[in-house]
Amino acid sequence: MIDIQKVPEFYQGYVLSLGEGELVPLLLKTGDDFIEFGRKLTEAQGLYRYEEGKWSIKEVIQHVIDAERVFTYRAMRFARNDKTELHGFEQNDYVPESYADKRTIHSLMTEFTNLRASTVDLFTSFSEDIRQRRGVSNKVEMSVEALGYIISGHVNHHLNIIYERYSK
Repeated sequence: MIDIQKVPEFYQGYVLSLGEGELVPLLLKTGDDFIEFGRKLTEAQGLYRYEEGKWSIKEVIQHVIDAERVFTYRAMRFARNDKTELHGFEQNDYVPESYADKRTIHSLMTEFTNLRASTVDLFTSFSEDIRQRRGVSNKVEMSVEALGYIISGHVNHHLNIIYERYSK
């Protein structure tokens, strides 16, 4: 398990929600949990919003996909010793541009499944030394390893929100 002090403060809640565990098994577990959740969704449930102006469940799924792509890109750049400071991304600008509500649950979950397999492959390929490499993104310094835990915790975070706010 990563030392929580090595995780940027904004993301510490994500990582703490994971409990104890090593990175790759946590990536596998949170991926499986998300996929299992998606398998149970109907198309009507995917369009549900718990409140006017909030994301639909399909949009939440697409956001998880988009964020994982951004985080893995950052991890790959830092792992390759790229010292270029990376910009952040504005999630609220991405969601409407994704047109997630026009997609099927099946297509979203297939994309997530493939992406998570690629994420696991990427992090499995990193040595311990590479996992400790650091870079700056959105004006915050973090390690490759921290990004892996953030990816896992981010999925967990959104599953918890769905269960808390979207369950009728």
